[in-house]
Amino acid sequence: MPNKMLSMIGAGLRLKCPRCSVGPLYRRPFSMNSHCFQCGLKFEREQGYFVGAIYINYAATVAIAVPGFFLLDTFTRMTIHQQLTIWVPFSVIFPLLFFHHSRSLWLVLDHLFNPAASLYPVPPKKPASLSSSDNESPPLPTRRAGRRPR
Repeated sequence: MPNKMLSMIGAGLRLKCPRCSVGPLYRRPFSMNSHCFQCGLKFEREQGYFVGAIYINYAATVAIAVPGFFLLDTFTRMTIHQQLTIWVPFSVIFPLLFFHHSRSLWLVLDHLFNPAASLYPVPPKKPASLSSSDNESPPLPTRRAGRRPR
């Protein structure tokens, strides 16, 4: 389990698919692929799926900015205004630069604790030589006579 977790985190930091570690997550900046081209893992499972990535991005920004502020305050003679000229731009720019990685790490966490294989089983592929009757949809249920829909 620890090797799998480290492998998945490594794939996340390289912006690769958490399942196969091969497929890229992004085709260009701020444009994410819908699924992995290698293993078929669907990246965005539902609308609002990446809200958790916002928390990861926020936590990473705070985890750097707050200790950084106190370390500079302790070991330098910078005034509060000088500190703010460093940390306010950092707090704006860092989340934009860490955006891709926060989404990737969210995918890793989700895939680690809730693997997509158990959620979305891939049906076995059907042989190519199916007759046309196998491709037909099942009949739709009919309405009973005498009852009107509400």
